[in-house]
Amino acid sequence: MIALEVILGIDNIIFISILADKLPEEKRNKLRNWGIGLAMAMRLCLLAIISWILKLDQTLFNIFETDFSGKGLILILGGLFLIYKSTKEIYLKTENVNTENVSSAKVVSFGKLLTEVIILDLVFSVDSIITAVGMVQELWVMYTAVIVTVIIMLIASKPISEFIRKHPSFKILALCFLMMIGISLLAEGFSFEIPKGYIYFSMAFAFLVDIIQMKTIKHKTT
Repeated sequence: MIALEVILGIDNIIFISILADKLPEEKRNKLRNWGIGLAMAMRLCLLAIISWILKLDQTLFNIFETDFSGKGLILILGGLFLIYKSTKEIYLKTENVNTENVSSAKVVSFGKLLTEVIILDLVFSVDSIITAVGMVQELWVMYTAVIVTVIIMLIASKPISEFIRKHPSFKILALCFLMMIGISLLAEGFSFEIPKGYIYFSMAFAFLVDIIQMKTIKHKTT
């Protein structure tokens, strides 16, 4: 259960880390801590109203023989939002934009970034809790898994954030990973589930290739 929550929490950490990079250095930890803390609060609150959460998995309506539930609609909106944010960030990182546009892109408020984190926290929390209910029945196990996972996320968030910030190629890779997660959420919302194992394996392989390439370039320059 904890392993599942950690895997699902990686998406949160990457998204928060990329957003935190837009802030001055002294505010980055604050955004990371707030984002992860709110993720825990949301999961605990959702567990407290677990009977209502389970109703989100029930079919609300049907269009062209496709069932749509409350969970599905949340995943569709969350997936679209994640795809939009990822493609926008990739564009800003890779296209030749003038200095004025770059500066305006970086002048963002803490509140705006925190709002974006909350939106994704809600999407991932609903998905995480409904998945957890299918695995275990005891609430105390779910509460324990959520709390332990958040502690792990808090410890791992800064090293992951610093690593992504220092290596631009990995930042693009992380954004592509978030885009794939967005597509996965969108597909799941339309009742077409893409096994997350495929996504995580492909991204792990791409990460390994990037590591090898970085080591090779470093070796040639020394």
